[in-house]
Amino acid sequence: MMTMTNVFRFLMAAAGLMGAAAAQTPQSSAPVRIILVGDSTMAPKSGYGSGFCALVTAQVTCLNMAKGGRSTSSYRAEGSWTQVMDELKRNADFHATYVLIQFGHNDQPGKPGRSTDLATEFPANLRRYVEDVQAAGAHAVLITPLTRRSFRNGQLQDTLGPWAGAAKKIAAETGVPLLDLLAESMAAVQKMGPMEANTLAMTTPPPAVVEGAAAGNSPAVPKPETPDPNAPVFDYTHLGAKGAAYFGAMVARELAAAVPELKPYLSR
Repeated sequence: MMTMTNVFRFLMAAAGLMGAAAAQTPQSSAPVRIILVGDSTMAPKSGYGSGFCALVTAQVTCLNMAKGGRSTSSYRAEGSWTQVMDELKRNADFHATYVLIQFGHNDQPGKPGRSTDLATEFPANLRRYVEDVQAAGAHAVLITPLTRRSFRNGQLQDTLGPWAGAAKKIAAETGVPLLDLLAESMAAVQKMGPMEANTLAMTTPPPAVVEGAAAGNSPAVPKPETPDPNAPVFDYTHLGAKGAAYFGAMVARELAAAVPELKPYLSR
């Protein structure tokens, strides 16, 4: 028969074992939240965001707030950033919140109402996003833009290098983690070549594009005579399900390496 002293010791030992087990479980009682902020290459239905969110564990709330056609300027001007900041008022509900920020495609020249000056506006806008996130008690992570998949004579064209460089500079100056998605995605797409890279798009390429890809090129995409606004369109920027899964996994790997405390929350 157990004495009261032995019962007490047994209960204390059991409590210790339960505490040790809880310490080895990735914050099951204090979930992590990851918020995605960016343009169409990250957004639902056209970017890698869905592929990334599919790889987080059950302890993570993954919220994709990226929107197509947005730049560092228009995302804030139209009120989308206000919605993110409203979400950050709920930080107490989570063990930690990480905001992944990626822009560049629509900050480039020739985008009326969206373009920003590379030397001044673009870096200032990124810095302000980082400062806002930190002031709200969350963690900012900057991501360089996803590559376009456009080839010329077998060579992938780099159209976003300067914007990636600006993001790297702001990350270094503010001390936040950086995922160099442009560099890794360019290396991967170059290795694929145009034929395989075209399979990452939202739909199958038209015959003229297939013919060009066989010669190592990415010709202009012919416009349909009767376009269907609800049908997916082939281009060298946006992603279908295969592309979303491929680059979502790439971002998950980069994030696990850049922010080690998130590694237990990412399935690959």
